[in-house]
Amino acid sequence: MNTPATPDFNEKHSAGIRIWHWLFFLLITAAMVTVLLASTTFRTGNNTEMVRQQLEKKQLVADKDQSRAVAHAFSDKLWELHTYIGYFIAAFLLARLILELVQPQEEKLRNRLKQARMADSRRQQEMRHYVMVKRVYLVFYALILIMAITGLGLAFEDVPLFRDMRKVLKQIHSLTQYGIYAFVLFHLVGVIVADAGEYPGLVSGMIHGKRRN
Repeated sequence: MNTPATPDFNEKHSAGIRIWHWLFFLLITAAMVTVLLASTTFRTGNNTEMVRQQLEKKQLVADKDQSRAVAHAFSDKLWELHTYIGYFIAAFLLARLILELVQPQEEKLRNRLKQARMADSRRQQEMRHYVMVKRVYLVFYALILIMAITGLGLAFEDVPLFRDMRKVLKQIHSLTQYGIYAFVLFHLVGVIVADAGEYPGLVSGMIHGKRRN
């Protein structure tokens, strides 16, 4: 009976996981971009006066409320797009769970964490780092799950239960985003440093799935 190989940061990932990873990365990026734009460039309060001035140039008179309604329409479009992206993120979380269940045994996260904890003494420090990083990923998935659940609650606010909880859902949704921003920054910096240093080929491995030589 072969002993499973001790996992490391250059471990092999299936095509399904790699495709999921990059598509999920694009979805998270798109979600963050829509929030950034809706909260800054297309924020209603930032554009109300501009709309009024532009209408005046066309010899159209609009009061503050009318100008605000026009400016708000652009913000609404972005938040609507953000909502649709959120639907895809929720679907991708479900897909990730399914992928984990159908993965080969040696590529399942649970098995890799078990093998890391059983590593011999020569690799204990590296494996503690490995387990810590994987646990941080699990925290990230938990944050995304919270974002998805609260986001769906906000999207389906016509449901009486969600309507009554809207204020709480909005607060949780808003606060959770900062944890996600922190993880994304941590992840990008960590991967770049690791790829340039101790684990060369880490990024390319997530693209084509091959281990480093």
